[in-house]
Amino acid sequence: MATLKELSERTGYAPATISRILTGDPGLAVSPEARKKVLEEAGRLNYAATKSRRGRAPKTLMRAAAAERLTPEQQLGDPFYLYLRGHVERACLEQRIALQTLARRDGEEGGIDGVVAIGRFPPPEVEGLAALSPDLVFLNSSPDESRFDSVVLNYDLGIRLAVDHLLELGHRRVGFIGPALRPDDRGRPAPEVRRERFMAHMAAHGLLDPAFLVETPMDAHSTAAALRAYLASGVPRPTAFLAASEETALGAVRAFTEAGLSIPGQVSLVSFNDTPLSALVSPALTSVSAHADEMARAAVRLLVERADLPGRPPVRTLPVKVVVAPSLTVRESTAAPSNCPE
Repeated sequence: MATLKELSERTGYAPATISRILTGDPGLAVSPEARKKVLEEAGRLNYAATKSRRGRAPKTLMRAAAAERLTPEQQLGDPFYLYLRGHVERACLEQRIALQTLARRDGEEGGIDGVVAIGRFPPPEVEGLAALSPDLVFLNSSPDESRFDSVVLNYDLGIRLAVDHLLELGHRRVGFIGPALRPDDRGRPAPEVRRERFMAHMAAHGLLDPAFLVETPMDAHSTAAALRAYLASGVPRPTAFLAASEETALGAVRAFTEAGLSIPGQVSLVSFNDTPLSALVSPALTSVSAHADEMARAAVRLLVERADLPGRPPVRTLPVKVVVAPSLTVRESTAAPSNCPE
């Protein structure tokens, strides 16, 4: 994993400045370009190195396009998708696939053998992508399992791993930070899956307390504001929190630090997604690992299997849904609960 020292050498920013950039310190005036530089360099340090090839480059197997739902500005607010795209690029390189960014989603771009669609797309855009190429794989969403290949994460398992970890440490007052509602794979408002699974697992242990649910959008700035209000309200504080995303966790780190609460001395914190940022923040975050690299490789494998190429018919014609199992990476942000007063 990347270190603050390595990032400092690559970006020219001091380690302390990089740490403040990652946690969204409002007292630090930093441009989107600076944050983008830090995020991208962290990704480059953590992507698996591609082995060099001797002699002539191998013949390209197929031409594919990557369709991204989030804008570059939105990706800065949710770097998981930034890193997911990077892994797609590297998986395509391994499979001898020439990858380009899809500038339009209306079916008017030609010369494409397949498309990897990263994120959640509304129905009209799904149809536009399908018109562009019938070989269409959705990565981190599954809008129509009867027609399209897809790769998704087993969120239930990820939340269970996080909850079990905190319970095994001795926590019984566990809260959740994240939105109550979020668009589903077809763009419809729906209960946020991580929050729903958290509530179900805590209820199964007889430990669910609705007062410990902190509702906030999944960005660092909103999370910090929501937690400031929560801590100031006088509501009994949980000894641990599970954050719905990495940016949510980074906002929580900022709010707890401002409130003088030590992590994990006074409150433990578990993040979700586990991009390179989880190891860079102080303290390093215990995190549910979504394995973006494996999700990307699985999507590209599915793309190749259904490709109808000259001299090589598709390996299969029926759509497949791959569900990737997450794991838990334990770092410094979780520990047994202390006996300090709340």
